Amino acid sequence: MAQQISESELVLMKIIWKNGGAALYSLIMEELEKDNNEWKNNTVLTLLSRLVEKKFLKVKKIGRRNEYVATVTEAEYQTIQTHSFLDKFYGGNVKNLVSTLLRQDILSADELNEIETFWRKEHE
Repeated sequence: MAQQISESELVLMKIIWKNGGAALYSLIMEELEKDNNEWKNNTVLTLLSRLVEKKFLKVKKIGRRNEYVATVTEAEYQTIQTHSFLDKFYGGNVKNLVSTLLRQDILSADELNEIETFWRKEHE
């Protein structure tokens, strides 16, 4: 699944993921309103249908209502995007990414030590 999700589509996916991976259209609209997002019904329906076409969502009929069910978890999507980013900008080389993060003070030495400790525990 090399498909990309647009920023707007990601807003909808985050609502669905936050709701346990499935949400009725009405709940999606309520959540958008809470965030003061004033997208029109047609805009939201178009974005949802694109996500279905891209196979990130499937539609489950509940009576006459549609429930949108995520086909990938947020963690799976993050993994896909991380690999894509790493390949595109660093040729898949994690060491180059980490050295950039350190050089630009985006990642502190303490954070790097935390990551190293975490990694060691995961691979014991």
